[in-house]
This record gives sequence, structure tokens and C-alpha cells, in this order.
Amino acid sequence: MPTSPHSWKHYKESEHRIATGTSTMSKRPRFEPEEPCYIAHGAGCRVWDIDGREFIDFRNALGPITLGYCFPAVDAAIRAQLNQGIIFGHPTLLEAEVAELLIAAIPCAEKVRYLKTGGEAMAAAFKVARAATGRDIILQCGYNGWLNSLASGGAVLPGVRQDAPLGVPSDIAKLHRMLPWGDLAPWEQTFQELDGRIAGAAVAMDYFAPEKAKDFVRGLRGLTQRHGAVLMIDEIVTGFRIARGGLHEYCGVNADLAVFSKGIANGMPLSVLAGKAHLLDVIEKAPISSTFSGETLSLAAARAAITTYRNNDVIGHLARTGKRFQGGLNDLFKQRNYPLECVGLPSCMALRVALQRVLPQLLSHRPRYRRSLGPPRQSHGRSCITPSTPALDERRPATTPAIPTGAAGGLQWRYPTGDPP
Repeated sequence: MPTSPHSWKHYKESEHRIATGTSTMSKRPRFEPEEPCYIAHGAGCRVWDIDGREFIDFRNALGPITLGYCFPAVDAAIRAQLNQGIIFGHPTLLEAEVAELLIAAIPCAEKVRYLKTGGEAMAAAFKVARAATGRDIILQCGYNGWLNSLASGGAVLPGVRQDAPLGVPSDIAKLHRMLPWGDLAPWEQTFQELDGRIAGAAVAMDYFAPEKAKDFVRGLRGLTQRHGAVLMIDEIVTGFRIARGGLHEYCGVNADLAVFSKGIANGMPLSVLAGKAHLLDVIEKAPISSTFSGETLSLAAARAAITTYRNNDVIGHLARTGKRFQGGLNDLFKQRNYPLECVGLPSCMALRVALQRVLPQLLSHRPRYRRSLGPPRQSHGRSCITPSTPALDERRPATTPAIPTGAAGGLQWRYPTGDPP
């Protein structure tokens, strides 16, 4: 497999200037010399690194690229808005237009509020829940962004937990409790022990165990209602992927608040706090406000992306493409006796491993660009998916160690006119 000499040279130099080497910790390269450190450009489901190597991409920018790189409708919307201005001292009509689209697409949405990142919007949801209930304690399940990694034993990064999160005062950590996915018993016990003190429960789906989702989330809905707490669904990954309304639509549950981000603007920085009007109206007295929330390029991208979801069966394509890819991978793993299993929903996959050894070459072809498995996107068509599992087989080494566990990212939607270039 060709290497990335320029990528690694520049990356090692950047480590002296940028904390952790890159501003997003999950993007740090690990596998020298094969893995690319820097991407130069992308189109459809492919990316090219600064060494000129072409990759079929299953990282999808960690999830936001649901339609494909340089998706025509989104890029055209951004270019058109760029000629009109990026940000102003007053709101633009785009805020209202995108809100209308979101409210039509998201079951729990009566009103919305714009922010820039998923973690920021989850922090806003916590504030709203506390302000609305007059209570302090937040129960959490899953990773809700670094800003909200406050509970002892909570996730400080996806899949990374700390018993005592560094930089978080103990008095703040005590106001957050981390509880498991899929098991209502500890939640019931905690609500009983802290009755009248819990402001809300925030839940992100466990990609490894989606079969527990419906019973678990429906059970939490009843539990929060009985105890007067706010049910908050973290749809940062699941929104506009497993369903347009994400996990709460998939489970048939009417949440109080829900946060969307990665699926709504095809890579532009935008997050949305959606939910019941009486809760969002609390923001009038418990302010949540940011200069860049109404930035127009991201809103224009969101309008184009959400319209694409409305007018095309994007969700169905992600599921069908993911199912084909997931099945092909599992067939290969069984044939070659790899200690791996691709699990979860086809549009939101996860890779379960039996061993904790690293094999960067396993998921590479032409090369295919993955450190861990990701979910489908619209621009992943048959030209990307069909040869993928044979390609993995071509990379099979003499021995077959496993790669580390990792949650799914995503395939993309296919262009309406066929596979992208």
C-alpha cells in the first residue's frame, strides 16, 4: 500500500504548533505511514490526500457528510448566499425558512433554536431543562459532546471514559450522573433516590445495541413523565440518518427536547435545539445566545440538505446501502475467520471485535479510507460498495489480527443521477 510521506512530515511539524496536532481529537492520524494525515479535497464518496492518493471514504468527516462531498444542491446554495452576505446585525429570513422545514421534519419540534455544535446545543438543552424544572441534576446516557463530559465515569470522548473527569470541579460532577443504555432498572432506582431533584434525562443511542432502543426509550419517556423531568434525545448522529427525526421518531416517542447537528447541513457548522414551545420559551428568561448562530451559509446549506431529504428517499438509501455493505463485511469476516462483527442498524453501524490488536491495512483499498467502520452516505453507490468487501479481502495479511472497537460513521446518499464521480 502506498504511503503518505508528505502528510506525515507536515503533521509532525504541526504537533509543535497545534495542541494535540489537530483541533479535532478524533481526526488525529495513528497509523504511520499508510494513513493520510491531511486531505486535500473530496467529491462524492471519495477524498484525495496531499500526496495525491485517492480514497473511497467511510469516515464522512466524522458523520456530517451525509449527502456527499461537494453535493451540488448544497454547494450551489452556499455560493448563492455568499454573494448576499455571511452574517449581519439583524436576523435573515433564512432562520424562519429553515425552522419551518425542521418543524415539519422533526416530530417533537414546535420551536427551534440555532447554535453551532452538537455539544453546545446539548449544553443548551441542559440549561433549558434546569430552568424549566427548577432542578439541578442531569442524568446522561452516552457521549453528548466534550462540553458535557461532566459526570464521574462519563464519556470524555466517544468510547473513552474517566472515573473523575479532569478539569471538572467535583461539585459540578455531582450534578451529572452517567447511567447505562438499555437497562431501565438503574434509571428507576436513581429517579426514586433523587425524586424531585432531577431536571432531565439525556440519551444518545448505543450503536452496538439498537435492538434495545424502542423498549428503553419508551420506558424512559414514561419514567420522566411520572417524575416531572425533561426527556432530551441526543440526535447529533442519529438525526436525519436512522430517520429524519432520529432516535425519537424511530422509537415512536415524543421527546421534550432533541438536539440535531451532523445530518442537517452536509458539513456546514450548525446545530439545532428543537422541542416543545413552552420549554424553548424559557430561553427568554434563561438566555442562550451566540453571535454566529444565525450565520447564513450554514442555514443556506441546511435548507438545501433538508429539502433533499424531503424530496428524496435518503433515509431508505442509507439503510439499503448499509445493509448490503454490512452483510458483505460479515460474510468476509466469517470466511476469513476475522474476530470481527459488523453490528447495529445498517445506517449507523458499529464494529465489534474479539481482540484488541490494530490492523490499519484491513480496512483499506485503493485505498479505502477508514480507521474504524462508518455508516453509509447518499453518495455511496454500487461503484463504491460493491467492490469494497473483495477489496478488504485483497488486503488480508498472513495473520488476521483485529482492529480496535469503534462506533459507526456513515455511508452517503447516492446522487439522483447515479453514482458520483
